[in-house]
Amino acid sequence: MKIAIIIPAHNEADYIKSTLISLKNQSHKASKIILVDDNSTDDTSNIAHEFSADLPLEILTNKSSNQNIPGSKVIRAFEKGLSRLKLDEFDVVCKFDADLIFPANYLKTLVSTFKSNEQIGMVGGHCVIHQKGHWILENQNNPDHIRGALKAYRVSCFKQINGLRPSIGWDTIDEMLARYYGFKVITVPNLHVKHLKPTGAAYRKGSWQLQGEAFYKMRYGWWLTMITALKMSLNKKKFSLFFSYLSGYLSSKKNNLDPLVTEDQGRFIRRYRWRGIRKKLRFKN
Repeated sequence: MKIAIIIPAHNEADYIKSTLISLKNQSHKASKIILVDDNSTDDTSNIAHEFSADLPLEILTNKSSNQNIPGSKVIRAFEKGLSRLKLDEFDVVCKFDADLIFPANYLKTLVSTFKSNEQIGMVGGHCVIHQKGHWILENQNNPDHIRGALKAYRVSCFKQINGLRPSIGWDTIDEMLARYYGFKVITVPNLHVKHLKPTGAAYRKGSWQLQGEAFYKMRYGWWLTMITALKMSLNKKKFSLFFSYLSGYLSSKKNNLDPLVTEDQGRFIRRYRWRGIRKKLRFKN
């Protein structure tokens, strides 16, 4: 299978070398890698150019705001890289972050998983972070969810969901739409990717309210939003975020923002989420 990888990067000079070395060392080689230098003010681009002879690497420059607006900035950069691809020439397209170290069998495992079932539309591993001398699973890992840092899509699935939405919540919407159209979303146990920066470390103050906006745009509804906001704030050990999420949801509702999914897709998402909640409650009992 032919794999294309797009890496949006903003001021990743401290990490991009490790990421590219790990891609260079893959047992299954990528056919194309596009790094989108998104308005960096450091040596991200210069360091990446050092790998031009060793990887099928193209480096693009993108002009954008220095403000790290969750979802929007990274997907706009991804789209610039996507515009350079002829998707029909590839089997799999990946959106990877620029602060990851992949095990040497990562792409090979993606390929074998995709080949095992034509209905598998998305595949990913799990992120681990370095704490107190050990690499441990990042607390946002979920066997039902592929982290936004390491998305891999079967091209037919990517086309069916009409690409990625430049909004916070994009990395949930993509999975829900894949399932809506009959594709499976698979996370591979014990396929661990080293995540060198904490998730959300660069988010500006007030960005958390945008998560509530994402709940509204995905048509979660009030009660599902309440439960999800509570769960997320507890997972992050910051209960104050609960009120930020709700504020974002209520503000979006007041301003009647346009949803990112259709009514039918919204019903599917709500049913899927409620099934998951009931399943967890039964398991705990």
